[in-house]
Amino acid sequence: MKVILQQDIRGTGKKGQLIEVSDGYARNYLFPRKLAAPADNANMNEYRQKEASKAFHKQQELEAAQALAQKLEGITVKVTAKGGSAGRLFGSVTAKEVAELASAQTGSPIDKKKLMMEDIKAFGTYEVEARIYPGVSAKFFVAVIEG
Repeated sequence: MKVILQQDIRGTGKKGQLIEVSDGYARNYLFPRKLAAPADNANMNEYRQKEASKAFHKQQELEAAQALAQKLEGITVKVTAKGGSAGRLFGSVTAKEVAELASAQTGSPIDKKKLMMEDIKAFGTYEVEARIYPGVSAKFFVAVIEG
């Protein structure tokens, strides 16, 4: 018997999955405990609509990530910092600072956790990779200048 799970069930499946179970398991365990719903026409239509909605939202997130990657690709973010002799900084330039400046420059929010970089401790130009979405990344430059 095909059922649509209403909750996660260990060893059986996750919420929202369409699975095949034995008739007795469905009638005696899943249905009385409201853990699953029968896969009749009404429930299947609702299931298909939810799957289509998930796919649509995932596609929109991917398109937004690609647009942000296109904005970020190749730009140079300028960071001013104070430093001492031999080109060393007092402190360091962190991903948080770079994310804030890149967000201001592109007009789109960028999460600091998505930036793959070490703390910058010297003046110069550095390449930073932003992993925006699985399979979507952009490389841009951070120029640290004395200020």
